[in-house]
Amino acid sequence: MSELRVIVVGASGRMGRMLVRAVTEAKGAVLVGATERAGSPFVGRDAGELAGVETLAVPLAADIATCNEADVVIDFTAPAATLQHAAFIAERGMGIVIGTTGFDAEQLKQLKEVLSNSPVVMAANYSVGVNLALKLIEKAAEVLGNDYDAEIFEAHHKHKVDAPSGTALAMGKSLAAGRGVALDDVAVYSREGITGARKAGDIGFSVLRGGNIVGEHEAMFIADEERIEINHRASDRMVFARGAVRAAAWLSDQSSGWYDMQDVLNLRD
Repeated sequence: MSELRVIVVGASGRMGRMLVRAVTEAKGAVLVGATERAGSPFVGRDAGELAGVETLAVPLAADIATCNEADVVIDFTAPAATLQHAAFIAERGMGIVIGTTGFDAEQLKQLKEVLSNSPVVMAANYSVGVNLALKLIEKAAEVLGNDYDAEIFEAHHKHKVDAPSGTALAMGKSLAAGRGVALDDVAVYSREGITGARKAGDIGFSVLRGGNIVGEHEAMFIADEERIEINHRASDRMVFARGAVRAAAWLSDQSSGWYDMQDVLNLRD
């Protein structure tokens, strides 16, 4: 197979720099483009230097249309920006790995329409460990059922703008799937005041924001006699970046379709 040509958008951000590093470290992959929003002081800077690797002769562009031809774009930006990139990607017939979270229902619908003929991997979390945990959560929920109260806790750094995290919601969806219900019908996202007794079958969420926490997620199944916990703690964001590059390599061999990391890791039943 020829080299995998990758564009990283939002390449000056914390995650963007790690994605650049992950591409340079991956065997058979090459960074051919990098972008940042117009007006950013980093536009024109070398993507490799910003990422703390060698000079790559890939300056950050303010417009993805000025980047070299690529096979896959990796996008961990914001919903509005991802939608703009999607239109360009669909026109060029490229694949896209999406790590952006926080889409509302209308934005997600629009994204799927724009990318209907493109190969797409979209996941709330690109950690191999998290995706294994999602599978374990679904199986635990299937076995334990509503006899065990279910709670999901997540913690992230103080700069994260959406809550619950995409990964926490993915855990909730896996848990609901194991019980054979829709998450929207049983999710409890906040509790305050006189809430009354807990309803059987509820899936509760709680959130912490502070400091520089990379990401902590925990699913709890609680009965009177015991508690089962499935948790994941990330200590370095590179785990997400390396997973995204792994997804990009896998996607380059796929036809158009909407995939996630369960597909990439062959965790589907």
